[in-house]
Amino acid sequence: MDDRPRYMISVAADIVGMHPQTLRIYENKGLVRPKRTAGNTRLYSEADIERLQLIQQLTNDLRLNLAGVEQVLQLQDEVQRMSRQLDRMQREMRAAIDEVHRQYRRDLVPWKPPIDLVPTRH
Repeated sequence: MDDRPRYMISVAADIVGMHPQTLRIYENKGLVRPKRTAGNTRLYSEADIERLQLIQQLTNDLRLNLAGVEQVLQLQDEVQRMSRQLDRMQREMRAAIDEVHRQYRRDLVPWKPPIDLVPTRH
């Protein structure tokens, strides 16, 4: 997802097929958080557009009210946060395992028994 702010509110509203006032309402409710320029102009990213499309799907197709949409978005954000945390923990664990394996390779010395340990039948 691209988080770079690039679309003014009128363009973002056109992309998602909503009225700009609807986008302002969603922002006031905390459902979407567009970036602001130094002149306080709202700029929406691709990630914001995707979120607006999800809100539209939840309200139109699933008939959720905005309180329900807020719950779904909070759960989705939590799942994404936990997924990032799990990915980080897996990378750390993989690095720790790799370090242990490197240590084993250093400590192991090839050994060849001086005699045949399995008796052979004559």
